[in-house]
Amino acid sequence: MSLSQPGEFRSKVTATTLREKKERHERISSLTAYDYGTARLVDEGGIDLILVGDSLAQVVLGYENTLPVTMEEMLHHVRAVRRGVKRAFLVADMPYASYHVSTREALRNAARFVKEGGAEAVKIEGGENRVPLVHRMLDAEVPVMGHIGLTPQSVHRMGGYKVQGKTMGAIEQLMRDAVALDEAGVCCLVLEGIPREVAALITAEVATPTIGIGAGPECDGQVLVFHDLVGLTFQPAAKFVRRYADLGGVIGDAVRRFRDDVAAGGYPADQESYHLPKETQAALDTILERKRLMRSQK
Repeated sequence: MSLSQPGEFRSKVTATTLREKKERHERISSLTAYDYGTARLVDEGGIDLILVGDSLAQVVLGYENTLPVTMEEMLHHVRAVRRGVKRAFLVADMPYASYHVSTREALRNAARFVKEGGAEAVKIEGGENRVPLVHRMLDAEVPVMGHIGLTPQSVHRMGGYKVQGKTMGAIEQLMRDAVALDEAGVCCLVLEGIPREVAALITAEVATPTIGIGAGPECDGQVLVFHDLVGLTFQPAAKFVRRYADLGGVIGDAVRRFRDDVAAGGYPADQESYHLPKETQAALDTILERKRLMRSQK
């Protein structure tokens, strides 16, 4: 079932589309997706950018943080999402250690996301230090989405998931990172876990569309983890999360009702069962009746 009305959301979103939306001061919507069904719902809902985030490590695979998820796990989910996306711009998150060891390995992994996964861009975390890699990826025809601020793959170095950019020195570094990535040619830039005022400064400074998550409303767009949006997480939500549905409660109630119906013999009912054709049933009844008579004569 399509969520969109005929004629809605027909134009394919590209990197150029995102930049044009910034120039026209039109906000960019973005959500994560990790499977075919979710991707279809998000895409048909008119979302501009779909990110197969390494957050799948926690919300889908049950890892403690994003660090353990592998290239093969990410590729598996990117391919599934690709099959459900027709309109949105599709970005694949490069997992930890897939681009940290060497440029050669990073390029090979990025190309796999495009060639095997069908992604239209890859996302990497880091600022000025990633500029040489961004140039190499663009030379290899792989568009890149940047990510600065609270970078989850740096959780151990940061000492936890903490808001970044709260001092003048940290603000200056974020500005340098943003400008450097902008000049390097990233197609968009995630600003995560930074003060609203700093995100506003960055957004005004760079030509690249900024996508905020916990960075205030002045960003050119916003992204949320799908599971946070619809209430399918098991941990307390972060401050910036707005929950638009409680699917966890709906699903839990459905599971309990099914369990109770099965225990009481109420599922399946006759109308939910298949039946033999009348001719076959008559033949079977005849056979069963003969067997019954034979047993009664013994």
